[in-house]
Amino acid sequence: MMHVTAPQTGIAPASETRRYSPIAELRRYTLHPGRRDGLIAVFDAYFLEGQESCGMKIIGQFRDMDDPDAFVWLRGFDDMHARRAALTAFYDGPVWGVHRNTANATMIDSDDVLLLHPAEEADGFMLPAERPGRNANHQSPAIFQAVTYKLALAAEAGFLAFYGETLWPVLQAAGEDRIGLFASEHGENTFPRLPVRLGENVVVVFSRFDNAAAHADFTSALAGNSAWLSAKEQLSHYLVAPPVIARLAPTARSLLR
Repeated sequence: MMHVTAPQTGIAPASETRRYSPIAELRRYTLHPGRRDGLIAVFDAYFLEGQESCGMKIIGQFRDMDDPDAFVWLRGFDDMHARRAALTAFYDGPVWGVHRNTANATMIDSDDVLLLHPAEEADGFMLPAERPGRNANHQSPAIFQAVTYKLALAAEAGFLAFYGETLWPVLQAAGEDRIGLFASEHGENTFPRLPVRLGENVVVVFSRFDNAAAHADFTSALAGNSAWLSAKEQLSHYLVAPPVIARLAPTARSLLR
């Protein structure tokens, strides 16, 4: 079996908590019906440590609560050069070589990928110090919400200021606990073997709720809220399509949980 040496990286070991990630991929896979749990079993058993040993961080992996055939996950890198080195090491390495056919057989499409960076350094993810072990089977009740705003212009061209001054105060008052705020990374795709969605301007906001009931309470608090209705009307001027809202349930070994 070929030995792959992990590239040198500034990624902190699991025992240290740090804010992450300077570069992140938000990946959404469309799967064959009934195959999601099979993919998660392979992913959680082999691909977490397999990828992290090559110099990346697997931030979270999730079931989409509103689409039984969708698997959503996030991975992060210190920069675009580190991304190329880490992905080359993994996809040319033994773990992917052994398990890729099993994983690929579950998928219809794996090209829905957004390349992102934190809007500000403090907007990256603060990850737990330790990942649940290989035998973990506890399902966190937490719900993670990912809202993708598809923008007419780059996020820096007014939207981020509008979000911070107008949208965020209303959302926070309604009970949203934001854990990440990311914008499109327009740098070159340094690993073209894996496509990403190019030429788009997006902002993706990640939030955590303790459980499904807490998320439902948040949604109800916004309904009929006059400040929210006013903010939504202003929001429409920045968008090229309605926001895409995903409700995500973490797998047993997700760092975000």
